[in-house]
Amino acid sequence: MTDLATDAVGGTSRADRDRILRYLQDYGVYLGVAVLLILNIFLTPHFLSAENFRTQAVQVAPVLIVALGMALAIGSEGVDLSVGSVMALSTSLLSLYLGYGTWIALIVALIGGAAIGVANGSLIAFIGVQPIVATLALMVAGRGLALVLLPQLKDVRDPTMASLGSGDVLGIPYLVLIAAALALVVAFVVRRTTFGRQLLAIGDSRPAARLAGLPVRRVLILVYVCSGVLAAIAGVLATARLTASDPTSLGNLMELSAITAVVVGGTPLSGGRIRIGGTVAGAVLIQLLTATLIKHDLPPSWTQIAQAVVIILAVYAARERGKR
Repeated sequence: MTDLATDAVGGTSRADRDRILRYLQDYGVYLGVAVLLILNIFLTPHFLSAENFRTQAVQVAPVLIVALGMALAIGSEGVDLSVGSVMALSTSLLSLYLGYGTWIALIVALIGGAAIGVANGSLIAFIGVQPIVATLALMVAGRGLALVLLPQLKDVRDPTMASLGSGDVLGIPYLVLIAAALALVVAFVVRRTTFGRQLLAIGDSRPAARLAGLPVRRVLILVYVCSGVLAAIAGVLATARLTASDPTSLGNLMELSAITAVVVGGTPLSGGRIRIGGTVAGAVLIQLLTATLIKHDLPPSWTQIAQAVVIILAVYAARERGKR
């Protein structure tokens, strides 16, 4: 009788723990955003000002855009460590080709991101290189190529780029509108298109996807092309906001912020599932965390430590839930 009672209590305890872990994985990111907002409202001067919210929204836009591409890569049971270098490459190409016209420069910058994506996808899909290794190689090569093309900071003096970086519609900055539109597009692609369903099937089980006749190689290449193009867009928007091309620092550690946003948002590293809403909330959480630490005079290194802790907690919650 006692053993049965103990098992029942233990079973209840395990069920409760599993329920808590599931809740944290699904909704913890929203809770985190709410907690940070409340803390800042009471502890950070002028936090509720319209200018502050505009600043936070503009700063989170590039992180969100990169995180959307990272979510696709992680959903396919991969990862893209080259996103920061793609941002650097896009700013170099943009600066070099602005003399031929703004639109030509923009197209070339996006083609550069797509080319890195093709290289990543080909190494993974055709040669069988692990995603972390393939994208690490392109992370190093991409940053090096960006510095070869543009060795130092260069001012961007272009009216269209200046308007893109500082303009708005009804008070909402262009950068925020673009990020929101891209989030909606990626959410639609993941949920409503054949490509999205194939991507998730591949992430869930690549061997099973092959046996089912899915175009695994083509889908993987497209995943990394999308990630590369989104990172290039983020690089262009960051350049427009800063009115300068700086391949030395632009995109540094962006892969960390993007992975954090995706994982904290509930997308498992094991693939097969993508939560775009959670990714958006995760990007907001990272920005709020960074802004909170900076506004309270803590060094930027604390932001990196905090992000690492958040990643570990999110992965632990997912791992413990996966055991059940």
